[in-house]
Amino acid sequence: MRFFFAWMMLALCMATASAKEAAPLAEDPAVEQRLVAISEEMRCLVCQNESLSASRSDLAQDLRRELRTLIRQGKSDAEIRDFMVSRYGDFVLYRPRVKPETWLLWAGPFVLMGVAVMVLLVYLRRRNRAVPEAELTEDETRRAQALLAEGDK
Repeated sequence: MRFFFAWMMLALCMATASAKEAAPLAEDPAVEQRLVAISEEMRCLVCQNESLSASRSDLAQDLRRELRTLIRQGKSDAEIRDFMVSRYGDFVLYRPRVKPETWLLWAGPFVLMGVAVMVLLVYLRRRNRAVPEAELTEDETRRAQALLAEGDK
C-alpha cells in the first residue's frame, strides 16, 4: 500500500511540474471579445464539430492568431468572414450563407420531410382501400351478441 501511495505522489508531483501556465489573452480585451464572437461562428476544420474558439487543435490556434491579426488591421467582421470563406470555403461557417449553391442545404430537410409525409399518406390510403370490409354471417352475429350479453352480466 505504501508503494502505491508513493507512486501516486510521484505521479502527482510530475503532473503539477509539467503543467503550463495559462496563456494570456490578447493584450487588448476588445480584440479578444471580437475574436471570440467571430470564431464562435466558424467551424474548426480539423475537429469539424467544434467551433473555432472551442477547438484546441494546432490549426485552430493558427486560425485564431490569423483572426487577431486581421482584427488588429481594422478589418470588419464581414471582411474577416469573407477572407475565411475565400480561403477555406463555405464549410468554415457554421451557418453558410443562403445562395444558389446552398439552397439544397437549407431547404433539403424540409423537402425531404414533405416527401416523407406524402409517401406515408399515399401508403396509408392504399392500405385502407386494400382491406375489404367483411360482412358477418348470421352465425357469427349470434355468437358476438351472445358474448356481449355474457359480458353485461
